[in-house]
Amino acid sequence: MSRFWTDKIASLDPYVPGEQPQDKQYIKLNTNESPYGPSPKAIEAMHEQVSDKLRLYPDPNCQTLKNALAKAYSVDADQVFVGNGSDEVLALAFMGYFAGDKPLAFADITYSFYKVYANLYGITPHIVPLSDNFDVVPSDYENLDVSGVVITNPNAPTGKALPLEDIEKVLQANPDIVVLVDEAYVDFGAQSAVTLVDQYPNLMVVQTLSKSRALAGIRVGYAIAQPELIEGLERLKNSFNSYPIDRIALAGATASVEDVDYLADICRKTIATRDWTTVELEKLGFHVLPSATNFVFVTHPERNAESMYLGLKEQGILVRYFGNKPRIGDYLRITIGTDAEMAALITALKVE
Repeated sequence: MSRFWTDKIASLDPYVPGEQPQDKQYIKLNTNESPYGPSPKAIEAMHEQVSDKLRLYPDPNCQTLKNALAKAYSVDADQVFVGNGSDEVLALAFMGYFAGDKPLAFADITYSFYKVYANLYGITPHIVPLSDNFDVVPSDYENLDVSGVVITNPNAPTGKALPLEDIEKVLQANPDIVVLVDEAYVDFGAQSAVTLVDQYPNLMVVQTLSKSRALAGIRVGYAIAQPELIEGLERLKNSFNSYPIDRIALAGATASVEDVDYLADICRKTIATRDWTTVELEKLGFHVLPSATNFVFVTHPERNAESMYLGLKEQGILVRYFGNKPRIGDYLRITIGTDAEMAALITALKVE
């Protein structure tokens, strides 16, 4: 606490990222990073930018990346917004579309940054509990007096996905407010709501290059919506930071989006390893929620989650433990790594 802090700073409860210990080499299965490197074409494109070009500002409109994303998703370039990671895109959306007198609806178990943004912008959360099976129930989002709705699909940390018809039910029940669908993990087995954007002017879909495209280190995310919603984000961005994507990141992101074969290969390998891991965990007595992500959410009827987390850490394997959070204190979230890393996890769980 500093005497120079404002009341706003003092009131903040910041987001806590997954731990990144530096004391030794770990098998990192706690932050949902890809175990595979980025597209070689993306690495080559980034290397090309490491030159005297760095004396120049990047394109503030990120037009080459917007064009690549527009082509990839069969939308127009003016339906695409890009930012410094999907977290920045979400932050601008919260500021522009949800801050006001009415609360914002999102699930009780979901991406924990939503509560942080709500606190930052003075938004009252309207918490909608997941079902007993950790499902999002579309009818729970009907007849709400709120400023907006945020749904993570597939959800995190549960990994469960909603079908598109359920997303449409939420959109149809809330035609006069923005419904934001956060699709950070959609490439690992869920249906993207991007196909609904032209039908619903209140829909905003947010994605990231951090997961399926293995580019967490360059911080690029994007939103796809009808042009009016995108223009609102552009106005906010240009009132805060006109150059959110540097030249190196812009080149790498564009090349990665264009390399559709590499994306498909990463996803195929991750899904296959996820399926194998699920079977092996179930053999050990774990309950594994159905996952459409690059992680699994697990609990064991006879083993304490904190003890398993600490035991694995002692063996050099990091997984995500959520402490005493309501409803999920007995669960672990385990990122899908390489085949060898997941085999090491299974072996460690047998010993632990």
